[in-house]
Amino acid sequence: MNIPTEPIGSIPRPRELLGGHAPEELFDAAVADTIQRFEATGSPVITDGEQRKPSFVTYPIAGARNLAPDGVTIPFADGHTRQLPRLTAGPFRYQTYAGAYLAGAKAYASRPLKQAVISASALSLLYPPDGVDGYPQAAFLDDLVAEAVADIRSALEAGAHNVQIDFTEARLSLKLDPSGGLLGSFVALNNRVLAQLTDEERRKVGVHTCPGGDQDSTHSADVDYADLLPTLFELDVANFYIALASEPEQARVLGIIRERLQPGRRVFVGVIDPIDPRVESAVEVRDRVLAAAELIPVEQLGTTDDCGFSPFGDDVSTARDTAFAKIAARVEGTKLAERELAT
Repeated sequence: MNIPTEPIGSIPRPRELLGGHAPEELFDAAVADTIQRFEATGSPVITDGEQRKPSFVTYPIAGARNLAPDGVTIPFADGHTRQLPRLTAGPFRYQTYAGAYLAGAKAYASRPLKQAVISASALSLLYPPDGVDGYPQAAFLDDLVAEAVADIRSALEAGAHNVQIDFTEARLSLKLDPSGGLLGSFVALNNRVLAQLTDEERRKVGVHTCPGGDQDSTHSADVDYADLLPTLFELDVANFYIALASEPEQARVLGIIRERLQPGRRVFVGVIDPIDPRVESAVEVRDRVLAAAELIPVEQLGTTDDCGFSPFGDDVSTARDTAFAKIAARVEGTKLAERELAT
């Protein structure tokens, strides 16, 4: 019996990388160290820890000249905020594709590498409500979809084991629009991207949802999964990575997943809470996996972390040692659950 286990992606960066102006050799060293430590946890699938990304959302547009800093503001529960840029002119083009990160990491890795990409729906928030002169929103969305497709393909062509679309704004959208209209439009936009992939490509693509995770706070943990999951499962992907360890009513959420999970799809449930400073024990992880297996068919079950450990490059609220200790607990706890389920 095999229960696959995968990370979400980011690992806290070494302090010498903070600020983004470190010499290239320091980024190389951080990637090499991250991969070495990832492999030491026993994780069968690893990432480069997003050491080179300024953030999980802005990596494709870093350095673009048609952006202003005063875009959409995202408030977190502890009072801090993150602000997206605002598009000032067309056309919209990525400056960096995610495949470049994977290509740079492969030299250090002996295990399969997954690659996270930002969703088209998150980047759609760059377009201002009052429009852009000479660049209608429909044209922007066409360009955005084409670039998002190219981003996914760049990772697959670079040899990614799979590609994870980060869709953290899904839950947040229900705070902005409780009617679900915004969420529905986000899912429709992401499905436009997915529709351009081949069946084989889509089998290697998944989507991650969580309540946000930054500086030990979240932006949408108070949004009920019952309002999110039915629409989320309309996405045409093979794998779903769903934050669960931080949820107060895990059995209820698992019941919703069971009702909506279609054949041929796999759900990776979060068994590690990156915001909790305590390192979970392998036995605690095992028990979370066994609880999930009571409601989710084992052949459709996987495990993951609720979120990345440092989605924004300047977030040092979690130590690197803590992140890797938590990952090791996930790996070992998943193995313990496999053994118990096999008896």
